[in-house]
Amino acid sequence: MVELVTIGTFLVAAVASLFMAWAIGAGSSGSTPFAPAVGANAISVMRAGFLVGILGFAGAVLQGANVSEAVGADLIGGVTLSPMAATIALIIAAGLVAIGVFAGYPIATAFTVTGAVIGVGLAMGGDPAWAKYQEIATLWILTPFVGGGLAYGIARLLRSKPIAEEYLIMMLAALIGIVVANIEFAILGSGAGGGASIAEASSGWLPGPDIAGVAAVTVVIAALWAGVTGFDLRGDIERGERHFLLVLGGLVAFSAGGSQVGLAVGPLIPLSGDVGLPLLALLVGGGFGLLLGSWTGAPRMIKAISQDYSSLGPRRSIAALIPSFMIAQTAVLYGIPVSFNEIIVSAIIGSGYAAAGAGGGVSARKMGYTVLAWVASLVGSVVISYVGYIVIFAVLG
Repeated sequence: MVELVTIGTFLVAAVASLFMAWAIGAGSSGSTPFAPAVGANAISVMRAGFLVGILGFAGAVLQGANVSEAVGADLIGGVTLSPMAATIALIIAAGLVAIGVFAGYPIATAFTVTGAVIGVGLAMGGDPAWAKYQEIATLWILTPFVGGGLAYGIARLLRSKPIAEEYLIMMLAALIGIVVANIEFAILGSGAGGGASIAEASSGWLPGPDIAGVAAVTVVIAALWAGVTGFDLRGDIERGERHFLLVLGGLVAFSAGGSQVGLAVGPLIPLSGDVGLPLLALLVGGGFGLLLGSWTGAPRMIKAISQDYSSLGPRRSIAALIPSFMIAQTAVLYGIPVSFNEIIVSAIIGSGYAAAGAGGGVSARKMGYTVLAWVASLVGSVVISYVGYIVIFAVLG
């Protein structure tokens, strides 16, 4: 009887998790990665939604473990989330995100999920995980300044063209190659130690110290990225820039899946052991939810991000996506839940201010509402989840 009750409560929580994954796919992870590319007319809205779903699913399976474990175990101390607490947190967070999707404003998913988990955890009598909160707050606060600042600098560089534009793009491609060579993938790891990067996995084939092998593989991959990009730029620079922009959008979409799936399935981790489900199964299920959300709900938000915030060209879009990819992978590496709306919007503003004219076409009114929605989603999710758990627990006993 106990096993049937455990399975039943887990299924209820799993349905809430799937809904959360759909809302994330329709909102932050589904809309933001390709929004600059759509704004630059490099890809259509519907095609962007299709690609981001597939790439987000891949990222969820290959890179989703770190953030999932952090959301499931590191946000509250002293207690383990119960099935009822996980279900309440997921339903409240998903509801807030869904409201943002249909209202046309990008609610920060990481804020709502983090707040909801903290709220129910405190209501259960748990202790605040202050060290983790400081880590999360640091990234959240730095993201607008780092992402926006890097985007501004790259956009200014591409605008002023201190050297030929073709070589500038090649240098940026080499930078992306360095990052790609050193990000971790679950399938490249061995044993229980987690994943490994392409450079780490390949360095074993080379003689000499491991660090020398990693450096050699990194240089080779960076040179290949720069060389392929340069070859594409030779025929038509603008066409090559659009191709590079699409690659960047794909990398950001992959990174979004690796980070955002943890917001959907993380609360299920304390419950999964009771029903014998491994983390990989949760990641696959969450990735499927992201895919469905991207295919069914993302186009609306893609349009809102790409057209309402700023009229982007290929160069400004490239400037926005490069820091977005780098920040996203940093969050995945350290297991920090992060808002892709915050990352992308900050980068779009940074690249927008590098353009001619005050604000570069960025809508100050729209941004004011967005920031207000971010703050309200964090505070509201904590309060609503805390009160919701207390009330439901009192009713159900």
